[in-house]
Amino acid sequence: MTEETTAKDTLVVASKTKDFIKANSGMNTSAAVMEILSERVRNLCLQAIERAKSEGRKTVMDRDFQ
Repeated sequence: MTEETTAKDTLVVASKTKDFIKANSGMNTSAAVMEILSERVRNLCLQAIERAKSEGRKTVMDRDFQ
């Protein structure tokens, strides 16, 4: 995968996200929400990667997201 492709990939499961929002609010979800959520997930992952690197690890762990 190239960096360009990775930056555009949807990283959330749209159907699960829409189902969750519907079940908890009765509301529908715009398709644009997936782009925004994916961007947030990408940013969280990049931060976690940096934390793991700073500790000399090659594995991103749950604690890297805290």
